Amino acid sequence: MEGQDYLNQISAKAQPVKQTKGGGILHSKFFLVGMIGLIVLILIIVLGAILGGNKGGEKTLSIKLELHLSATSDVVKTYQPDVKSSQLRSNSASLKTILLDTDKALKDYLTEKYDYKTSNADKKLVEKATAEKETLDKTLFEAKINGELDRVFAQKMAYEITIILNEEAKILRATKNSTLQEIINQSYNSLKILYDKFNDFSEAS
Repeated sequence: MEGQDYLNQISAKAQPVKQTKGGGILHSKFFLVGMIGLIVLILIIVLGAILGGNKGGEKTLSIKLELHLSATSDVVKTYQPDVKSSQLRSNSASLKTILLDTDKALKDYLTEKYDYKTSNADKKLVEKATAEKETLDKTLFEAKINGELDRVFAQKMAYEITIILNEEAKILRATKNSTLQEIINQSYNSLKILYDKFNDFSEAS
């Protein structure tokens, strides 16, 4: 009998442990409710960021463009009189007019909607615009000294137009405001025409 008792004990120990009903923590009601709550919270945060980011994105992008337009028009005004090609000077005059008109309209829009003042603009945006203006000015000044102003001026203006067009495209994607859309579309269409004239410029022509 002792042998039989020993075998019964071994048999009992070898039996697999029964899993608790419900399959453990992953199937716990509290765990599932917690996970659902967490997912809902994440969705609310993401949705809030998207909805809040559209307005902030429009404002930031518009201020960035305004600063860029102002800086570029200043540089054009500085070097346009020194350009030798009459055609390039004419294109430069058209560019300056577009930049100034768009800058004024954009500044008026920002002032009315956001109480914008250049002096109160985000310091990082101002510093970036200032640094880019100084780099452009330095490049054109060196080109002027080396007798290469026309070629370099045309190249740089084509590049600046490309950057501005890109900034304007971002604004159009970020805003639903019809006034802002009209300002940007008018500038965008005019600059696209001018881009080819600067990009295709040749001193030999």
